[in-house]
Amino acid sequence: MNEAPGRHEPADATTVKPSMRDALVGAAFQLFLERGYEETTVDDIVALASVGRRSFFRYFPSKEDVVFPDHERCLADMTAFLAEEAGAEDPVRRVCDAARLVLRMYAENPTFSVQRYRLTKKVPGLRAYELSVVWRYERALAEYLRGRSAGARADTLSADVVAAAVVAAHNNALRSWLRSDGTGDAEAAVDRALGYVQNTFGPLPAAPVPTEPEDVVVVVSRRGAPMWRVVQEIESAFARG
Repeated sequence: MNEAPGRHEPADATTVKPSMRDALVGAAFQLFLERGYEETTVDDIVALASVGRRSFFRYFPSKEDVVFPDHERCLADMTAFLAEEAGAEDPVRRVCDAARLVLRMYAENPTFSVQRYRLTKKVPGLRAYELSVVWRYERALAEYLRGRSAGARADTLSADVVAAAVVAAHNNALRSWLRSDGTGDAEAAVDRALGYVQNTFGPLPAAPVPTEPEDVVVVVSRRGAPMWRVVQEIESAFARG
């Protein structure tokens, strides 16, 4: 059976049983590789994993979801990471660091990540699903950046552009690593790509600090009044304030 996603601690394989979730993912990918994605049904997966259909749908809403089992967790981790430092001095750096969480998810299990990459390239439906996942990451980054901007239309545009650039740079480096079958230093490649984004865009302008409105005094004086009278009226107005 192919290696299932997730963190793996060294242990005796005879004493450690994979979780039902990991067992389902492992069974699914074994069948995808042997038969093909389209030819594999949910019934086939649960039969190989020795569980019922209800158990499958408890973990995965659809067959597509079993191909991307960790993205919901990663998206939640990213959102929490951004919320922890909502007042970061450099929000562009912060979203770049958030994108690195996605890389770590892939790097946790290179074998599984490469298998998924190859499978996704072959199945148009999975490519479309992956695009929807990527859009959710981009939206999370853009929402954080918009919250750090001054709220003007130009700042909103800047937040959207930076978020798209971060995702594009990260994915460019990640896919290069996946095409190499998970060899090489993925972290260094992503660091170079995200460094380009940081150098290009730099920190976004922070939202202005609200200030108390200044008092305005209006004095109405008769045309032709002597200057001493005008000054006297001004002094009187300030005294009343």
